Amino acid sequence: TIVTPASAGKLAEAGVTMVCAPKTIDNDVWGTDRSVGFDTAVSIATEALDRVHTTAESHDRVMVVEVMGHHVGWIAVAAGIAGCADQILIPEEPFDIDEIAAQLRHRHKSYASSSIVVVAEGATAKEGTLDFTPPEGPYGAIVAGAIGERIKYELAERTGFDTRVTILGHVQRGGTPTATDRLLASRFGVAAADAVHEGKTSVMTALVGDRIELVDIAEVAGKVKEVPEELRNVARSLY
Repeated sequence: TIVTPASAGKLAEAGVTMVCAPKTIDNDVWGTDRSVGFDTAVSIATEALDRVHTTAESHDRVMVVEVMGHHVGWIAVAAGIAGCADQILIPEEPFDIDEIAAQLRHRHKSYASSSIVVVAEGATAKEGTLDFTPPEGPYGAIVAGAIGERIKYELAERTGFDTRVTILGHVQRGGTPTATDRLLASRFGVAAADAVHEGKTSVMTALVGDRIELVDIAEVAGKVKEVPEELRNVARSLY
């Protein structure tokens, strides 16, 4: 059964016997270094960025690429670093559209004819810098493409550069899993089976460093694992 960590916590409080394993491409489950699906999603997004570079360079364009990430920017940062993005916008750090535009103008004036901007679907602007309220779908879901299209429009207006947008959407959620995700899923599965055999409950398998450990569901329920400052600094240093 697929449940969120918050729902798992409520079920555990109600006395439901369970052993969980983290599975989400967003990689936002607290208590584990990686969730199953994240590596595959990043690989797909990185390949897309590699391909978009070709069009950007051949047509002297700014290419805005929107990836998944409602509350956190793990996919955007990881794929953006691996795919040589020139700007990465994530929910953890509200952006100033004027600053982004100025950086792109400087970049194109100094040494480049094209740029790649990666945008997490949940990215938001700093208060007072952009009048934009993202539309919501059923049950508060993010509307795919909304922020990507707005960023494309704003950058084109502010820079005068030919700017296009690519929305990766659900293509990030399917396909053949990477070897890394297959290995992680197998390790989680064995650890979960062992935990059930030993009579343990209300626990979640977690990757901690190189080890698979069990953590109490109560410790992770309702928490979101954001992209750490160290990884954000890596992204900034490569702009």
